[in-house]
Amino acid sequence: MEEVAAVARPVWAGNLSFGLVSLPVGLYTATDRHTIHFHQLQRGTSDRIRNRRVNERTGDEVELDDIVKGFDTGEEYVLVEPEELDEIAPGRSRSLEIAGFVDLAEVDPIFFDKTYYLGPRGFEYGKVYSLLEQALAKAGKAGIATFVMRQHEYLVALKSENGLLTLHTLHWADEIRDPKKEIDTLPGKAKASEKELKMAEQLIAAMSMTWGPDEFHDTFQEKVAALIEAKKAGETVEKAEPAAEPTGVVDLMEALRASVERAGSPKGTGGKATTSRKAAVSSKAAAKNPPGKKRIRSAPKEGLSELSKADLYKKAAAANLPGRSQMSRSDLLQALAASRT
Repeated sequence: MEEVAAVARPVWAGNLSFGLVSLPVGLYTATDRHTIHFHQLQRGTSDRIRNRRVNERTGDEVELDDIVKGFDTGEEYVLVEPEELDEIAPGRSRSLEIAGFVDLAEVDPIFFDKTYYLGPRGFEYGKVYSLLEQALAKAGKAGIATFVMRQHEYLVALKSENGLLTLHTLHWADEIRDPKKEIDTLPGKAKASEKELKMAEQLIAAMSMTWGPDEFHDTFQEKVAALIEAKKAGETVEKAEPAAEPTGVVDLMEALRASVERAGSPKGTGGKATTSRKAAVSSKAAAKNPPGKKRIRSAPKEGLSELSKADLYKKAAAANLPGRSQMSRSDLLQALAASRT
């Protein structure tokens, strides 16, 4: 008997309306968290520590169904039942009405919070869904709306992305903090010199690359998993490299110059961006070694041995070496040396 794949259930369902057009839709979670979760134990035992809902006056545990929301006015509690919150929600929590459409560039990235997929509630609504998706894609705009989900009202942006509609919850304007009030160490009128700025631009050009999200992964969670396996086997794991020391103002220019050289940026490019680090390295090699002159390359292992584990990992990532995230520093050295032979 064949197993039937479970169909994802929407976290919210209602009607999306724009103008006089109404479309029944469902909201689906677009992202996953892969954090490793730990239980709380009492030290020296295997006894679980659990959080319980306890009446602070009697000490008795209280069932979830017997708990209501109460707002403290200072003199008394005003009790509010869940159904009362639903009754006052706009459109009774089932309406997603677009107020208008804005250019995507007008919405500052700081406003974006969480992303959801939006899907039609039936195949018969596919034409209306596709019409809105194509129109948004062609116009380059996002629909701005508000709706209520789980007793909270959200400001959202409806976008067309890769042939489907996505819904992005946005922060309310009064939720955005003023950086000048939050950070008392902002540089203000401090300016970099022309040489420092040009060198920084060259470093950015040398480190430019094509965006590939699949090339990045949560190495910390991998290290946590490795730590757990090592402790199960009674082994130890290599500690991480210490954090880099902060760059002082006096050393800034030298740090920039050394960074450009290490990244393989050709001098005199005027900050022109390259498509990848490999292109920058190739250009530098060609400039230093014109036809007819060959440079004697030192042994790969000797050059690599001076690098930190973090730098070795960057080279391993650039070389697309498999299993690099699980390698120790010595493993990275051997793998990189082997890849150059």
